[in-house]
Amino acid sequence: MFSEKANSIFQDAIKTYKILNTVDQPFINKYNKNEDVIAHLLYRKCWIDTVQWAYEDIIRDPNIDPVAALKLKRMIDASNQDRTDTVEFIDSYFLNKYKDVAVKPGAKINSESPAWAIDRLSILALKIYHMHLETIREDASDAHKAACQKKLNILLEQRKDLSTAIDDLLNDISNGDKYMKVYKQMKMYNDDELNPVLRGQK
Repeated sequence: MFSEKANSIFQDAIKTYKILNTVDQPFINKYNKNEDVIAHLLYRKCWIDTVQWAYEDIIRDPNIDPVAALKLKRMIDASNQDRTDTVEFIDSYFLNKYKDVAVKPGAKINSESPAWAIDRLSILALKIYHMHLETIREDASDAHKAACQKKLNILLEQRKDLSTAIDDLLNDISNGDKYMKVYKQMKMYNDDELNPVLRGQK
C-alpha cells in the first residue's frame, strides 16, 4: 500500500532530522529522484515540515528578539512556499502516473487531491512523534502523561483512517472510478504583481 511506504519515509525523515535536531543542518535526500522519484519527494516534504515545526516553536518564544523574529517569519514564509511547491510536484507525479487511465462514466472528483491528503499525513507523523515524547517526558506529571497518551491514541487512529482513505483514493483513481483535477494554489502574497504592498515598492 502507498500509505505504508509514505508513513515509513516520514518517520525516517523525522528520525534523521532529530539526530542533530537543528534547523541549520544541511538537507541530504536519502532517495535518488532518478531511482524513486516519489520517495524523493515524500522525504523532502516531511523534512520541510519537520524544519517548519521547529521554526514555529522558536518564534513562539515570548523573549525572542524582534529582529530575529522578523527574520524567522521570512524563513517560515519561504518554507510554506517550498511546502506548497513540493505538494504540487507530488500531484504532478500522480497526474503522470495515471494519465492513461480510462475514466469511467460517472466517475467523480475527490474533494482534495492525493498530494494534499499526503500533506496532512506528513503533519500527522510529526504530531504523533511529538505527542509520544510527551507521554514519556521525565519531568512531566502522571496526569500530563496520561492526557497525552489519550491524545496519542486518537492521533494513531487518525493516521490509520487517513492512510486508508489515501490508499482508497489512489485505488479509485487507478481504476477510473475517480479522476484527478488539480488546482494550483496561486498564492498572491509572494507575488510582487499581486501583492499591493510589494507592487508599491517597485
